[in-house]
Amino acid sequence: AVAMFTGKANCPYYAKAELLADYLQTNLPNFRVHKITQHPEKWEQWLHDICETNGWEHRQCPIIWRELLDRGGKGQLLGGLDDFLEYAQQYYGITSMMLSEEMSDIAEENLQAYLEIVKEDEEIKSLIKPMHIWITSASVPICYHLIPLLANGEVFGMTTKISIHLLDTDQFKEILHSIVMEAEDMAFPLLRSISEHTKIDQAFIDADIIIVLDDVLLNLEVQSLENYIREVSEICQVYAPLIEKNAKSEVKIISSGKTFANLKATMLKAYGPSIRPENIIAIGTSWESAAKAMLARKLNMNIAGVKDVIVWGNITGSNYIDLSHAKLYGYDCAIRGPPSFHRPLLHMIYDREWIHSELLSAQSTLSSRVSRCTAMLPAHAIATVLQYWYHGSPSQEIISVGILSEGQFCIPAGITFSMPVRFQNGNWEVMTELEINETTQKVLERLSHELVQEKLVALKEINEMCPYEAE
Repeated sequence: AVAMFTGKANCPYYAKAELLADYLQTNLPNFRVHKITQHPEKWEQWLHDICETNGWEHRQCPIIWRELLDRGGKGQLLGGLDDFLEYAQQYYGITSMMLSEEMSDIAEENLQAYLEIVKEDEEIKSLIKPMHIWITSASVPICYHLIPLLANGEVFGMTTKISIHLLDTDQFKEILHSIVMEAEDMAFPLLRSISEHTKIDQAFIDADIIIVLDDVLLNLEVQSLENYIREVSEICQVYAPLIEKNAKSEVKIISSGKTFANLKATMLKAYGPSIRPENIIAIGTSWESAAKAMLARKLNMNIAGVKDVIVWGNITGSNYIDLSHAKLYGYDCAIRGPPSFHRPLLHMIYDREWIHSELLSAQSTLSSRVSRCTAMLPAHAIATVLQYWYHGSPSQEIISVGILSEGQFCIPAGITFSMPVRFQNGNWEVMTELEINETTQKVLERLSHELVQEKLVALKEINEMCPYEAE
């Protein structure tokens, strides 16, 4: 049989029973003790639950019972301290002469030791807690394709468990439920849990990463651009305070989708002043991928060999595809070299007319291509940037990301502008060492003006909604 002891960590009677039990276990060959120390605040509820489960009547601290391992069943209640002292005296002729002052001192030591153990357990558990990822407007197709990419271990590593939280409105509850069921059926080893949420006040709790997919469907024949900007502002006005309240302080936020990716990032910061600006980015790699694919088809080469195409400006609006730093790896030409050998792309495309007529001047073609990519390409872009953010981007490779400008490349501060960055050590840095020519600088000025105007319209909406604060 095993004697089970449970009591409050700061209870002197538990301390006395515990020491007597230790003495019996040390000196008797067949006496075994198992102790379960409870936090003083949780003791009453724990005692009530175990007595109700076993049909016992006991209201004191400690509670002691025997587990009859060879018989099974609920065990045999011995009682409290007095019952245990009588049991020890009757069966073994042993008693305890501990004074009340000694009992109190040991009880205080027990409480401190217990609190230290609890703290250590919490620290250990924090190391194995899953990473919490929240996805807004989670009923959209991007989310459906994104979940397997996040859960297969390639983004965060094969030892990082994740919990995915899908957020959307009540009207999409059935879609969210079906996504949850299918993801659970796939049994990803690293997916600790996936859940659906439709109550906005519970959004972003313990979030490590937030992926904002919200879009407003543009139709300028129905309403003005200013009204759509107002919709974006209202979405961010709801999200930002909740992020500040519920998410972790170092939460990383990704703005994606088909409309207003830059503006969403800008307004989340405007409405959430405590959110670190370097932790809010907009994804521009879908444009990179589409441009690289068009170039690779022209050059009849592997798309993966086209590197360092830069996307400047508004990711889901007016932007500029910059080829001045683009490189080709593994291109089949007269000059060969090791895998690291590359050639400047502009040196290898002799048809400059094609560059201007088919690529740089045909932004609408790429825009149409990117806008039609409703799921697979943008999902891959988000997963790739997250992988770079946590594990670093390839050495010296240029990645286009929308970040809150601080005046780099003479771009006005305070707007989210897509520009070249590199990721390392869990952070990113703008590649300000890159030289840009006069033509590119003029284009950046025009794109900056458009984004400044967009922000001014959004701020106007804020001022109209909060006139007294604006004054």
